[in-house]
Amino acid sequence: MGNYTREEVLQIAEDEDVEFVRLQFTDMFGTMKNIAVTVRELPRALNNEFTVDASFIAGVAEDREPDLYLCPDPATFTILPWRPQQGKVARMMCDLYKADGTAYMSSPRYILKKITDLAKAEGYTCYIDTECEFFLFHADDNGMPTTITHEKAGYLDMSPMDLGENARRDIVLNLEDMGIEVQSSHHETAPAQHEIDFKNGEVDEMADRVMTFKMTVRTIAKRHGLHATFMPKPRAEVNGSGMHISFSLFKNGRNIFENPENPKELSQEAYYFIGGLLAHSREMALVTNPLVNSYKRLVPGYEAPTELTWTKNNQNSLVRVPIARKGDTRIEMRSPDAASNPYLVFALCLAAGLDGINKKIEPAEASNCSDSDYEVPVAEVENLPGNLKEAIDLFEQSSWMEEILGKKFCEKYAASKKKEWLKYTRQVTEWEIENYLYRI
Repeated sequence: MGNYTREEVLQIAEDEDVEFVRLQFTDMFGTMKNIAVTVRELPRALNNEFTVDASFIAGVAEDREPDLYLCPDPATFTILPWRPQQGKVARMMCDLYKADGTAYMSSPRYILKKITDLAKAEGYTCYIDTECEFFLFHADDNGMPTTITHEKAGYLDMSPMDLGENARRDIVLNLEDMGIEVQSSHHETAPAQHEIDFKNGEVDEMADRVMTFKMTVRTIAKRHGLHATFMPKPRAEVNGSGMHISFSLFKNGRNIFENPENPKELSQEAYYFIGGLLAHSREMALVTNPLVNSYKRLVPGYEAPTELTWTKNNQNSLVRVPIARKGDTRIEMRSPDAASNPYLVFALCLAAGLDGINKKIEPAEASNCSDSDYEVPVAEVENLPGNLKEAIDLFEQSSWMEEILGKKFCEKYAASKKKEWLKYTRQVTEWEIENYLYRI
């Protein structure tokens, strides 16, 4: 994605023989939506003249004025490399606006911008990089997804054991063609599980990249006869998939997590940022881990966090500090899963970290547990919610969540999740697989 201006978008569309442009946005749960316009209508689209009837879009339905204007962001213009090379297809991410010209405040993209603007007002610029995990399963004879795989590959294994290597390579090449820089990719610990890591970028642009990444993974996997899913725990006997997020915070051109006096240690601001993440992680869980299935991943023994601990040496902690220091000092949040809405997750994590800095929230002493003894409970340490119902209760009790997301947004989000929980308790496995595997 090239940070183009309006005029540059129009010129590129002409030069590259673009015929269709997808105007994309997400609902409150991070599901991608779009309308497609012909290139003839592109000037109108860039003038914010297209509307959508949002009556059936999660988070907007039941509003009195459901018609919303799509306001494309020219900086996100990119040609989809897997579409025809004659009569090409491009896309732009859009903000949502009301008829009176004001931003639709329940838009996830708006919520993230609001938090990044607050951070910049305090002099901070947040950079993140993500580690996104997913599964590549077989489809059945009718093209429908399954949880079946014939491979036995494990962590960092290669072909011929890694049967998804070609698909993963094509995913990376398509991402690079769209200007999304990939640091690395590899097979993960579970059979058919993969990970792709992005080069870091500013937090708001990274949310757009994650949404583009999900679209790309699903599209390329299908072309290889596979089904890609970001379901947190599609198979009970193996590890689930997370979306680990590493944060670094810059002020006046310096990474404030770095401790110049002792390069091996963290700065005081870094400890406060950790304190904020730990303090708010329980009430954030309904957003960072939004599905019934999310809490089947967050159990001991499968390299996923359960306790509100942080450490410098344990892959299973809620918050981990990678070994890199100086300008690369980062703080990693390990609870979110890739089924979540990245705009909301990034907004909440940044807001929580800044709250920790502003209120000088000291984290508890770092855990010294190694990976091997992580399943031993730590005395007097709180846990993440154990299921979706507990997460809903914590979310609804939180005035801080209303402050960040807005009261109206929180009410709609919680109401939808309550319906999800009720459906699950009545139909259990059948409902879970049918609704998660096919759409996540």
